[in-house]
Amino acid sequence: MKRKLAHITAATGIVLSSMTFAQDVHFSQMAASPLNLNPALAGANSTLQGIVNYRSQWNSVAEPYKTIAASVDGRFNDGKRTKAGIIAGGLSFFNDKAGDMQVSTTNVNLSIAYHLLLGQKSSLGVGIYGGFGQRSIDVANGRWGSQYDGSSYNTALPSNEVFNNPSFTYFDAGTGIVYTYKKNDGYMTQNNQRMFNGGVAFYHVNNPSYSFIDNGSEKLFMRWSIFANALIGISNTKGALLPGVYFNRQKSTMEILYGTYYRITLSEGSKITGFNKPFFLHFGLFHRWGDALVGKAMLEWSDLSAGFAYDINISSLNQVSSARGGFEVFLRYNVAHLKGPGSSKSRIR
Repeated sequence: MKRKLAHITAATGIVLSSMTFAQDVHFSQMAASPLNLNPALAGANSTLQGIVNYRSQWNSVAEPYKTIAASVDGRFNDGKRTKAGIIAGGLSFFNDKAGDMQVSTTNVNLSIAYHLLLGQKSSLGVGIYGGFGQRSIDVANGRWGSQYDGSSYNTALPSNEVFNNPSFTYFDAGTGIVYTYKKNDGYMTQNNQRMFNGGVAFYHVNNPSYSFIDNGSEKLFMRWSIFANALIGISNTKGALLPGVYFNRQKSTMEILYGTYYRITLSEGSKITGFNKPFFLHFGLFHRWGDALVGKAMLEWSDLSAGFAYDINISSLNQVSSARGGFEVFLRYNVAHLKGPGSSKSRIR
């Protein structure tokens, strides 16, 4: 009974926290959701890419929290040999459902970016996004404190809760800036690649209303997103390090994720004929500060890559969650054939 009560208490706390304080969705594989990380990443690292993401968490506590997302971004003028900068755009979508009451959030955003070429190896980009969101809740599945009669849960008792706005839409907007550097001299066998991405973004700068009660008191607070990631080839070996640091802050909520992948080159690929495709295997370990350890694995074959991550909860909720946080997967198709900063076959993760 005590364990069951603990599960109910934890689940209620999680649902209520998501309702009383609006927080963005997040992925443990943040670099695999680029437009949710920084709108200026549109076109920053490839000619064209499409990504699909899926995440599920809190299976051991309540109804699983599920997030699906998809995005496509690319460059509009990559075919021009002489240009001062890269014009790019992107379209992103996500849907998130949380808890027994199916608190649902759906967003569709359009991003526009311009990357000023600073030479053969680097660029500085700025991006903006605008779009619409829709939020809804299934009140009928809720259980409230007023429905406990002192000994058990009684559905005949009124909830005393009023939701004047169980479904609504809102406009969303934000901006970001990104710096990209790439050095890839010599042959792949030398493995002397150096790549770097870093940037800062501001989401929900218009603070849209986010309330089911329709009193205007709940806002979608602005989110700061700061990140830096890199690819560092270990010379004359088949290994490379791909470290990354990701920081997000939304009002009083803060998230810090850091760690690294280790990449193993299984096949270098043929530069002249293109018959043999480059093939890489990645293993990673990351830490979300105060929350979880994240194990990651990724396969990359030519323009296709697929990744998997699993969160092991190490916070105070691990007694309820049985140390299980969540898992996620992504699939990406990335075209990066043309020359220019960030257009190498070895992309930053």
